[in-house]
Amino acid sequence: MKIIVGISGASGAIYGWRLLEQLHARGDVEVHLILTRSGEKTLHLELGKSLGDAKKLAHYHYPVEDISSRLASGSCQTDAMVVAPCSIHTMSAIAGGISSNLMIRAADVVLKEKRKLILMVRESPFHLGHLRNMAALAEMGAIIAPPIPGFYNQPQTIMDLVDHSVDRVLDLIGLPSAGARRWEGAAR
Repeated sequence: MKIIVGISGASGAIYGWRLLEQLHARGDVEVHLILTRSGEKTLHLELGKSLGDAKKLAHYHYPVEDISSRLASGSCQTDAMVVAPCSIHTMSAIAGGISSNLMIRAADVVLKEKRKLILMVRESPFHLGHLRNMAALAEMGAIIAPPIPGFYNQPQTIMDLVDHSVDRVLDLIGLPSAGARRWEGAAR
């Protein structure tokens, strides 16, 4: 399976980082990483991680300015793209088809090729413009998956909360997560 992971500058870089760790640990997934400049800064501020650290968890990395990258073409066969976290700026640009950088163009390609696009939108509260962009994206086939923790699994740590949201995304991609098996039936 080939997955594009985008990390934008929204707070919540831990979601993108943890997704990279989970995919890297699987060994059966080829990871293509796009990190915005704001995403790099947030990764450093929130986790003390660098672009170099993130690149170690991916098979391929593409500069966000590289609009001529293979990910900018529908002929590049990928299975899904996840933007984690997804800033309102990135979400709005994808909704508007404004392909001003590789992350937005890659998402546009994923949509036009009818592949899975999952956006872990990180904002609260949402105003009507945000909600309209989300509705437009859902109509185009995107999956809007804000990282909203569940408590039926009785989380004990912040990482339990993070893993709950990341595991949900893995399930949406079609990759069974350890957490989904661990928490199966916890709500009963």
